[in-house]
Amino acid sequence: MEQFNKSEKTYFYVIGLSYKKADAKMRGEFSLDKTAKTNLLVQAKASGIKSLVATSTCNRTEIYGFARHPFELIKLLCDNTQGTVEDFQSVAYVYKNSDAIQHMFKVGAGLDSQILGDFEIISQLKLSAKVSKKHQLLNAYLERLINAVIQASKRIKTETELSSGATSVSFASVHYIKKTVNEISSKNILLFGTGKIGRNTCENLIKHTKNEHITLINRTRDRADKIAGKFKLLVKDYSQLQEEIGNTDILIVATGAQNPTIDKHLIQNKKPLLILDLSIPKNVNENVMELPLVTLVHLDHLSQMTDETLEKRKVYIPIAESIISDIQTEFEAWVDNRKFAPTIKALKQKLEVFATAEVDAQRKKTNEFNEAQAELISANLVQKITNHFAHHLKDETNSRSESLELIKKVFQLDSKSHV
Repeated sequence: MEQFNKSEKTYFYVIGLSYKKADAKMRGEFSLDKTAKTNLLVQAKASGIKSLVATSTCNRTEIYGFARHPFELIKLLCDNTQGTVEDFQSVAYVYKNSDAIQHMFKVGAGLDSQILGDFEIISQLKLSAKVSKKHQLLNAYLERLINAVIQASKRIKTETELSSGATSVSFASVHYIKKTVNEISSKNILLFGTGKIGRNTCENLIKHTKNEHITLINRTRDRADKIAGKFKLLVKDYSQLQEEIGNTDILIVATGAQNPTIDKHLIQNKKPLLILDLSIPKNVNENVMELPLVTLVHLDHLSQMTDETLEKRKVYIPIAESIISDIQTEFEAWVDNRKFAPTIKALKQKLEVFATAEVDAQRKKTNEFNEAQAELISANLVQKITNHFAHHLKDETNSRSESLELIKKVFQLDSKSHV
């Protein structure tokens, strides 16, 4: 793909890090909460960046945007997280132009997820794009690309079985509980944190364990009450957290905080306690493993679990890749059209100037001049000539760059009338 805006000499980049090379601790260093993401966008706009979207999930943190050099985006990420440039370089990736586009499609399709077929990144991408648009940092190119990625994701969901079975960390956590805990329906389960992962985990718990002893705690009780009301669950105040941990057999932590919300000082259990930490950064201090009755499992371990369903989903990868190829081709055709659209617009304006001048000249020469008819004929001719040139430029057998240069030269168009 050619650079999108030659006048500014910017290129489209994806910079980021994921579970593939960065462990949970490192991903936590580079995670972006809501405030950090807003600060990053404000800083990007102030630095002159025109279009940028930032996403951060438990598996990855990525920035998609236009820059003269990828370091502009890397600096934004490091300035607004705990990560350093040195750490980024040791675990991260940078993709440019067509490689960046291909990467976005793979991520959106669940082909690059920690659990194959996990599409949860799409909702994050939608939300991040909406926030960028609010900050006037979403140009037509990036908005169109994100919509294309979303379209591919929808088609893959409906036309394949890539997302059947355990496709998310929330499901994998319930799958793990079912495999490792005996008599699960009789155990006391405490879910701490009711954000998206917490909500999904709650739904999977109810659906797959038939457990009626689930308690919810959230720092903001209103959010927990809404979920509890939907599933008829018990809610306790945040001030009762330590007491409830003492009564539970399984503690699921999905708080999404920047620092640990659970440590050994909160735990005084006299019976075995299984803790699942579904947060990035880690929200359970590893000092809990100093307690003899505690077992701690982090989402990275859950994501490595495989089953027969996961193996079966792999056969749908070629179909998913074919869908991506179709939609990516459509997107690239749209990009190509944008490249010559300014030239066609300038050509049409030049032809309209010619037509107006000729109509004026004929008006002066002709006594009974039919102006309305003359303007109609000239407008039709201008449109037909413009369409003819547009069809020529769309023909892949022609050299588009040579044709554009020739049109500009013949009609003496402004050199800035192309992208």
